[in-house]
Amino acid sequence: MTLVADLDPAARRLLDAVLPVLDRTFPLAERFRGKIPYGVAELSRLLTSGRGERGASYLGKPGMLQAYLRYFFPWNLYRLCRLLPGLPLELHEGDAVTDLGSGPLTLPLALWISRPGLRSVPLEFRCFDRTGAVLYAGRRFFEAFAECTGTLDAGTGMPWKIRTAAAALGAPVRGKPAALVTAVNVFNELYQDLPHSDHAGLAGAARTYAGLLCRDPDNSVLVVEPAFPRAGEFIACLRTALAERGRLPLSPCPHAGPCPCPGGSSRGRRKARWCHFAFDTEGAPAGLRGLSAAAGLPKERAALSFLFSGPVEKSGEKAPVRAAGTGGLPVRLLSDPFPVEGGNRYGRYGCSEEGLVLVRGERSHIGALVSGSLFTAEEGPEIRARPRDRKSGAFIIDAGPPPRRERRSGSGA
Repeated sequence: MTLVADLDPAARRLLDAVLPVLDRTFPLAERFRGKIPYGVAELSRLLTSGRGERGASYLGKPGMLQAYLRYFFPWNLYRLCRLLPGLPLELHEGDAVTDLGSGPLTLPLALWISRPGLRSVPLEFRCFDRTGAVLYAGRRFFEAFAECTGTLDAGTGMPWKIRTAAAALGAPVRGKPAALVTAVNVFNELYQDLPHSDHAGLAGAARTYAGLLCRDPDNSVLVVEPAFPRAGEFIACLRTALAERGRLPLSPCPHAGPCPCPGGSSRGRRKARWCHFAFDTEGAPAGLRGLSAAAGLPKERAALSFLFSGPVEKSGEKAPVRAAGTGGLPVRLLSDPFPVEGGNRYGRYGCSEEGLVLVRGERSHIGALVSGSLFTAEEGPEIRARPRDRKSGAFIIDAGPPPRRERRSGSGA
């Protein structure tokens, strides 16, 4: 199963309702509505090339908040709603979730949309963000969305208890131990000022943040970051820091060994690869795609990097391992297809316990494989004897021809 499966029809309908409910909850005069694309473009600049200008509480400014709610918020929902259904999340009645850097409650709302089985489960969400205005907006929107979309049981009311607190990262968390601690698009704003060559500094930051994520011995951890090389390097460092605490990766990694995709800048003569997953935006709301185009930020693809780790006592039991006696090698496919040699040959990079892998084959076959899916190679440990790709150093695995379709007899027998 791919990690970023297509939206099911129900989730797609709910995502289509996000912008209309935003308009109803936070109505704008027509003269301000026309300025939203310009606000989106400016906020995008402040989040990238102009990040030194924006200030810590940029979402406390009404114009920036409206741009964030109508563009970045729904795009983040879309990404999470593609990811969350495929993760082995285990939440039960009475469990608590601590969401760090919650913003407008993006993670709780994405769970509400994409995991309908949880809507009737009494859960407690503790949502923290340094900007109180964005938390307040998120609470208002969540309540309006649940009511307007008919996803709230009129007889029982809202089963989720949502607590918000305007606080800096690392603030005390009161209440029962969390079953799940999450941080979505949080840490990239904290390590962005480190020089790209400071790999040791980033690893040290990851160890510090791992301590914030692992306050409770039994909680699982979900961290989602943007899909750029520096974020991939941070995810790899965080994976190591969590493993040092006995928390092995459950997803996306197909193994618990060293990460073969360290990300970051080039190391040595080979360009470092980073773990990320890209997918189409055809299922995103049409209004959102239209706003993206109006802001000069059209999106044909969306992407993310992430890590999901389990509790200490469960990580070792559930860490992905090769099935005994199969001889196959699980490979998590990471990249889009690309030409690898003359003719019709294409390849995709993948992650395995033996290191980075280049899966290659006919263009039609490689193109049919999906980023994020598991590919099982025939080779076991003998993969070390296979040739390596000169560009990346990856082991080369031939995917073979696509499976032939059986011909049906026209006799009707």
